[in-house]
Amino acid sequence: MRLACWQAAVRREDGERRVERLAEVAERASRAGADLLVTPELSLTGYHASPAELARVADGATVLAERAAGIAARAGLALLYGFPERSGAVTYNAVRLVDRGGALVAAYRKAHLFGPVERAAFAAGDHGVVQAGLGGLTVGLLVCYDVEFPELVRAHALRGTDLLLVPSALARPWELVAETLVPARAFESQLYVAYVNWAGSDGLDVYCGLTRVAGPDGRVRTSPASGSDLLFADVRRDVLDEARAATPYLADRRPELYSDLTAEAPHVRS
Repeated sequence: MRLACWQAAVRREDGERRVERLAEVAERASRAGADLLVTPELSLTGYHASPAELARVADGATVLAERAAGIAARAGLALLYGFPERSGAVTYNAVRLVDRGGALVAAYRKAHLFGPVERAAFAAGDHGVVQAGLGGLTVGLLVCYDVEFPELVRAHALRGTDLLLVPSALARPWELVAETLVPARAFESQLYVAYVNWAGSDGLDVYCGLTRVAGPDGRVRTSPASGSDLLFADVRRDVLDEARAATPYLADRRPELYSDLTAEAPHVRS
């Protein structure tokens, strides 16, 4: 699978222009031979969208989904995009994956919310492992802070995820997450991780960029990029097979020794 990762520059623009920009990038990715385009966290609003903008997009989610499906179908590639999703009285930080024909194949709501601002805007999702088959691979979905929990990434690995898509809004000074944790997660759970971030500043945060695809051998497959860029990487079954044979962490686990892994430790306080 040829993977395109859009490290988008933060811009002040309305929702219509955001959709147009996504369509332009999708066409560029398609011309470069991409099978799948991954965009940053909340790519159709921006991470620090106003409550009014979040509400407007959430209320128009059906139309938005139709337009995103059309973008994927016209470009002939699968697409992962992020948006605020309304369900009843609550709003979720959500992503949707559509295939090259525009059909919805997976949807995920961010399970681990970061900080008081995000918790004030969104409810936490309650599904940990969401997967779909795409291009002969099992593709899993997380959002930003989720990947910092090794238990959740390992749960994906145990259920057969080959490629983990992680749209993000990582800001300074947390470069460590992209530079160290993402390759470590890929290596220790023997899968590919595509970590796709914003670049630039929205006046509230300065985003790290550092979009990357890390392989199951821990090696980063993309070139460094600090500004707006479209990065490409190939996800290969033979690399997965070789890495899993060389470092068989999943086969060598002894889960009976850490059966209390999901129990709350007595010293942990919320």
